[in-house]
Amino acid sequence: MFITIPLSRLRVGFSLLLLFSVRILLADTTQANAFLQQGRVDEAAASLREILAASPGDGQAHQLLCRIYYAQDMADQAIRECQLAASSNPASSDNQVWLGRAYGFKASHANPLSALSLAVKVRVAFERAAQLDPENIHALNDLGEFYVAAPALIGGGLDKAQALAARMQPHFPSQAHRLLGMIAEKKKQDAIAEAEFSNAVTAGKTPEAYIDLGHFYERHHQPDKMVDALQSGIATDRRKGPSLVDAASILTDAHRSPELAETLLRAYLSSSAKTDEAPAFKVHIQLGDLLAHQGDPTGAHREYAAALALASNYAPARKATQGS
Repeated sequence: MFITIPLSRLRVGFSLLLLFSVRILLADTTQANAFLQQGRVDEAAASLREILAASPGDGQAHQLLCRIYYAQDMADQAIRECQLAASSNPASSDNQVWLGRAYGFKASHANPLSALSLAVKVRVAFERAAQLDPENIHALNDLGEFYVAAPALIGGGLDKAQALAARMQPHFPSQAHRLLGMIAEKKKQDAIAEAEFSNAVTAGKTPEAYIDLGHFYERHHQPDKMVDALQSGIATDRRKGPSLVDAASILTDAHRSPELAETLLRAYLSSSAKTDEAPAFKVHIQLGDLLAHQGDPTGAHREYAAALALASNYAPARKATQGS
């Protein structure tokens, strides 16, 4: 005897199954992103490959995989994954931001002729990101930095940067002043640049603004002002996020306060505010190098091993582990 199931119940059952599958997929993507933020890129990549095996067109999974490759300085793989993400979701501003960053990393390591053509792709991606979402501050910041750094031949220019800063001013005053500081510094107007970086601090009181000001002082060989600005940024960053890594990097470059730099790196690695802005495995390498320079090879090897455990394909981690 055959049992007849009403079509309406079949539809409901199928809908529930589809919804359940989508929820599982979202949960897996969320977990992969959590791994990425913690610097656990091997686990994140494995999770994403499972997702993409079941759903090859998942744009979010491709974007996260792009960021994993980008974090490990693997430009070609990052570009491929971000191109797939952008193709899957052409309206995503973030996809364009990461695609531009991947092109930019490759351009920075290419021969001059290839770098020029890649730089054009960087500009196109960043401009597209800003058009898709005029309030995407990451897109605006990256585009502004491109305009300041790039020659007019490939679409850069301080006039474009100035116009962008004016657009940013109403909604993002701190970042607008930062961009104006970069423009003035490019023009070698150091007094104006200092004032603009200081205005960015006043407008935002963010750790990032203090760190930018400290970095300006480091570039202009004013170590006492540098340390004061960095200390203010450190105090402001109660979450102990990537700004601590930036501060430690500036101190190290300036050959100042290695003990403080070590403390900052350890605080970041112990915090719950880690992100792929400062991948944990790279911070372990940074801390290992600092310890090695201070005459602590055992501590350095421990940090290199920790980096390798998080990112087994990261070439500097393998090299550091073998050499320590």
